[in-house]
Amino acid sequence: MNGLLRAQWHPYLLAFALSLGAAIALGLSRFSYGLLLPVMRADLNWSYLLAGAMNTGNAFGYFLGALATPRLMQRMGARRLLLVGAILTALFMLMSGLVTDTALLMMQRILSGISSAFMFITGGVLIARLGSQHVARAGFLIGMYYGGTGIGITLSALLVPASLSLAVAHGQAHGWQWAWLAMGVICLLGTVLVMAPTGGIPDDASASGKQQHFRIRDFLPGLTSYFMYGVGYIGYMTFVVALLKQQGMQASVITVFYALLGLAVLASSRIWAGMLDRFKGGQSLVILNVLLGCATILPALTASAPVVFLSGFIFGAVFLSVVASTTALVRHNLPQAAWSAGISAFTTVFAFGQIVGPTVVGWIADGAGGLERGLIFSAVALFIAAALATRQRALVSE
Repeated sequence: MNGLLRAQWHPYLLAFALSLGAAIALGLSRFSYGLLLPVMRADLNWSYLLAGAMNTGNAFGYFLGALATPRLMQRMGARRLLLVGAILTALFMLMSGLVTDTALLMMQRILSGISSAFMFITGGVLIARLGSQHVARAGFLIGMYYGGTGIGITLSALLVPASLSLAVAHGQAHGWQWAWLAMGVICLLGTVLVMAPTGGIPDDASASGKQQHFRIRDFLPGLTSYFMYGVGYIGYMTFVVALLKQQGMQASVITVFYALLGLAVLASSRIWAGMLDRFKGGQSLVILNVLLGCATILPALTASAPVVFLSGFIFGAVFLSVVASTTALVRHNLPQAAWSAGISAFTTVFAFGQIVGPTVVGWIADGAGGLERGLIFSAVALFIAAALATRQRALVSE
């Protein structure tokens, strides 16, 4: 009876359930840090280099998790590993609200990066499998999954300021801890909502473990492009809120800005679905990285609120679709049995790029050019990503 109920889950409901995993893995676990960076930096007396290194630590953990995920999927299956990653991520988020020592916070950022990789990669594999069952809607379903990160971004935009205000009202010395605790609780609730519907997606652990063919040279332009994307986009998501505060934007306006960015991520699944279905080579990577580069450079050039909001909307509507485009690239050009290997390879180079980005931008921001010059570096990295992607050809006929 339980199996029959699982089989009847609507594909959009399944995609939404998986999208909550993306909300936990990225929207809450990683991108909420951009909102907390200014207050944590002030409270703990961090430099921008050290503040950026915290997200570098998270990216390093993600890199380690990406390396371990294929082997773990062989033993556990994608769905079980997804749930394990969700539970661990929630626990590490809660732990971040219980300490103030920089070394311990770094360790928790690394551990949450590892568990987030378990979630995000396995979710990508499962959504690709779901797309293979509903080919006409595959692009939209894949976009829904990655767009779910916007749920987490929007929730963090609402939770973080409210938690900080509540902590101040109660005289809490380290108010940012309350925000981590609140988001950890939300992650636990999200994990519960992910559990039942994902049982409706086929998941064969033994099939996941078969040796599959993924030739790096066939995807080298796409992989190098995706590395530069990882370098470029993370600088914006780590430091844009700090830049807006530095430029004098009011906290309530920043909340609206970040919530708008999150809502744009949600809308991205509809905006780019047709493109993800149509293009089988690197065209999507080119288009999306050019748009991201333009969005990233805008706050570095002007503090005008309308321009900054335009930047946030474009960035939100695009940046997770780059991730979706690599899943679509793998799905279009490889047999289903090789999807896990392909998605893991792209995720690994992406994670390595994220290790580089925050530290370099933080180092630049500590210099004479400030955060503005750091974001210019991020934009240049994204334009390079677009140029590299022009060399990625489809392995099947367009």
